[in-house]
Amino acid sequence: MTDAKTSASITPSEDGPLIAAGVDRMVLPNGDDADIKPRMALCRCGRSSNKPFCDGSHNAAGFKGTSDGEGAGRDKLITYPGESLTVLYNPRLCSHAARCGALAPAAFDPSQRPWVQPDKADAAKVKEVVANCPSGALQLQEDGHLLTDRATITIEENGPYWVQGARVDAPAPGEGASPDKFVLCRCGLSGNKPYCDGSHRDAGWQSND
Repeated sequence: MTDAKTSASITPSEDGPLIAAGVDRMVLPNGDDADIKPRMALCRCGRSSNKPFCDGSHNAAGFKGTSDGEGAGRDKLITYPGESLTVLYNPRLCSHAARCGALAPAAFDPSQRPWVQPDKADAAKVKEVVANCPSGALQLQEDGHLLTDRATITIEENGPYWVQGARVDAPAPGEGASPDKFVLCRCGLSGNKPYCDGSHRDAGWQSND
């Protein structure tokens, strides 16, 4: 699966929530399907008492919908060649969901140098990792971004919105970004708003805060 066709859209409102329209399915952090409406306001300040939905807390918090600086990580496609597949990675896009290390720990191991070694897993497993990368930080030189069956929005526990098959009204988050899958900040701390840059992990953000 390499392309998503949908009418779903997400629009970041100015200093306010994400407006999601036409979403066919949204999965909560506990795995349950959320009750969805044709148009929903999703919290992105991290303060709502009704997460994932907005309750207006951004107003009292003085939330700013744009970032003053740059997101974490270099905005550069780094190449990791293998015998059969070559993996490309952009640190700026990574939300640190660690799906890669969970699925193929020998090939995607931050403690080794280089941290991506495609030949340490079979080609099918490497493709599975790329397909399951929620942010699109990983792609293949041969096949580009790959997709897997997933809800339009999947909400990571204590993490961002994983979006697949929707369009976002914002510039691309970095070099080589996929228009079909990306992650959107919901903690309010990202330096690359509206996209996630992993700041929730560094700050120890909890969605029940």
